[in-house]
Amino acid sequence: MSISSRWKNRPAGSTWGDFGPDDQFGRMNLLTPAKVLQGMAEVQHGLSFNLSLPLDFPGGSVLNPRRSPPVLRPTVRNGKPNMNYQMWCDDPLCTDVMSDDLVIMHLQYSTQWDSLAHAGSMFDADGDGVPEALYYNGFRAGSDVIGPEQNEGAGIFDFIKVPRESTSYAKALGIEKMAERCVQGRAVMIDLHAHVGNTGTVVGYEMLMDIMAKDKVVVEEGDMVCLHTGFGEVLLGMNRQPDGAVLDKSGSTLDGRDERLKQWITDSGLIALIADNYAVETHPALPHAGACAALPLHEHCLFKLGVHLGELWHLTPLANWLRSHGRSRFLLTAPPLRLPGAIGSPAAPIATV
Repeated sequence: MSISSRWKNRPAGSTWGDFGPDDQFGRMNLLTPAKVLQGMAEVQHGLSFNLSLPLDFPGGSVLNPRRSPPVLRPTVRNGKPNMNYQMWCDDPLCTDVMSDDLVIMHLQYSTQWDSLAHAGSMFDADGDGVPEALYYNGFRAGSDVIGPEQNEGAGIFDFIKVPRESTSYAKALGIEKMAERCVQGRAVMIDLHAHVGNTGTVVGYEMLMDIMAKDKVVVEEGDMVCLHTGFGEVLLGMNRQPDGAVLDKSGSTLDGRDERLKQWITDSGLIALIADNYAVETHPALPHAGACAALPLHEHCLFKLGVHLGELWHLTPLANWLRSHGRSRFLLTAPPLRLPGAIGSPAAPIATV
């Protein structure tokens, strides 16, 4: 462990300093060339699976009222919409017809990656008895991860009046750090849906271990782990008109309050935890006495371990294929957008078997 100038104390069970005092990659450090080769060794049929939902899913704002579907608009060319733009209007000798657009997008609306700047915690890292707002490896809210203090600098309320400047920026731990590691290697599928179906089951350590044992699933250090719950398939079938009542009882989630489950995540050495549901873990989390994280698995993975989370992936076709072939491992290629300063990113992950 390397001691950092940003902290004297680190959270119990965390990896702060294990990969260096200024590390911003977290467990992605374990995605070595050997792990890439292990992933490539799983390719036997040359079949690829797109693990992304269409990025305008789920539709509406039922899952999260602060996130909305993407908005597409054309750019402006010579004061006119740059869509089906006939170039002869500018030069009678040009035969081109041009279209060019932009997107206004919530980066964590659909299939996504969470950066290590997505979820932090209040923690007394300098030992003065007063907790500070911190992220993984002691990077600080307000200096390393910055944002506006007034509503005028947040959200999109009027496209015309939005200034052409960023008002938030992760100077450390932004999603581009994950992109630098390419995110290609061996992944492991745990098929929860095959055992509990669309029941909204909260899965704890014992159930997870039982399912893995029955399916002979083994997770090793440096693996990316995918949890197939069936939630994404149900969502896809709703065709952008999500029914919150149905979704509440669909798929399954991990119990973020289960200490043995969190210890398994630590001990397994997994580098990313991915699910086809909304938050990987049960949300809202199960009740807990006293002060605690509202999203305990986010706190454990993003804040303590440096384990990235993937949410709202589309895993059902791949999971079904793997089960029918008696397999659980595959090559996963899933870099986020290399968007400096962003907290999260849409993902277009590809599995190859």
